[in-house]
Amino acid sequence: MGWLAVVRHGEAGPGNPDSERRLTQRGEREAHAAGRWLAARPELQGAVVWASPYRRAQQTAQAVVDATHCELETIDTITPDDDVGALIGRLTLFDTARPLIIVSHMPLVGALAGRLVDGSPGAGIAFPTAGAALLEAEVWAAGCASLKAFVGPPYA
Repeated sequence: MGWLAVVRHGEAGPGNPDSERRLTQRGEREAHAAGRWLAARPELQGAVVWASPYRRAQQTAQAVVDATHCELETIDTITPDDDVGALIGRLTLFDTARPLIIVSHMPLVGALAGRLVDGSPGAGIAFPTAGAALLEAEVWAAGCASLKAFVGPPYA
């Protein structure tokens, strides 16, 4: 079985261009809390972190990496409006023996988690800022995952 954590970036301030928006102080606290929560999950030990290239996702991913000591990879095709079907296609090639943490944006994170669990193209989950969904599956394909936890700030 494989493990996947899908994480939305922390709260970001306004700005233009969208890709350069930074976390607010609250967003930084949220990102660090999400990192601590992920680090406490034994099933995510040794994970790789895939992060959107957008600044707020990179800041959130860095907080996750600082807490989990995982390897960080920037993936250009996981920005807010990228194709969830293409991402699932990429996931099917990923070795499920290694845990994965994806740090990205709405609507992509909601559509990804929804599609992996429910299977239908219209399925989605509303993520709060720095929200995290923990999924388990034998293969990362539509309708093949189980939602094991869904958390958001403030983390318990």
